[in-house]
This record gives sequence, C-alpha cells and structure tokens, in this order.
Amino acid sequence: MTDSIWGYHPAAGHTEGTDLVGYKVEAVDGAIGKVDKHSDDVDSAHLIVDIGVWIFGRHVMLPAGTVKRVDRDARKIYVALTQEQIRESPEFDRARHVGDADYHDQVGGYYQSHRS
Repeated sequence: MTDSIWGYHPAAGHTEGTDLVGYKVEAVDGAIGKVDKHSDDVDSAHLIVDIGVWIFGRHVMLPAGTVKRVDRDARKIYVALTQEQIRESPEFDRARHVGDADYHDQVGGYYQSHRS
C-alpha cells in the first residue's frame, strides 16, 4: 500500500482515468464483490464495492491505498485485505456518505488500523 491510504501505489498498475466499474474485487482470501463506482480524486481515490448478493447489495468504500494490483486483462482488482476486514468495514450509503468528511475519516481510520 501507499503512504497515503487515499492514493494508488505506483506498482498497483492503475492508470488514472481507467474505468474500473464492473471489475471483480479479490481479497487476499478470495473474491469479495465488484466495483460499483470509483474515484481518482486526489487525496480521496477510492472504490465503491458491492459486496452483497443480488438485490440485497451492501456497499463499502475501499481507499485506493488498499489496492495491491489491477489486472486489466482479467478485469480484477486485488486488495491487501481479508474478506472479513472488508465485510466488517463501515457500510457505504450513497444518500448519506457522498462528500461526508466524517465518513471519509472513519473509513480512512478503519483501513489504516488494518494495514499490513
């Protein structure tokens, strides 16, 4: 991961502007979901990942610094987190959390405490 939890590590292979929507997300211990939305914003780059099933979707925000590798050919993103760490992260609610600085800080703190 990068020094900033909110930026992609150069070795991750992400090119700014690449559309990651629909990419599968792989935790260190297996598949966890797919990218529903992403942002390349400076100091706030992140993925919104749907980790639920079908209509009962649950979304979480993964800071870009958790991304280990982007495989464009396979359309997969590998993150340096376990499935449990992702499942137990603060849930993302688009209606409440877009632009919410407190939520941003909460998510950043959660993932900072789970860095390897």
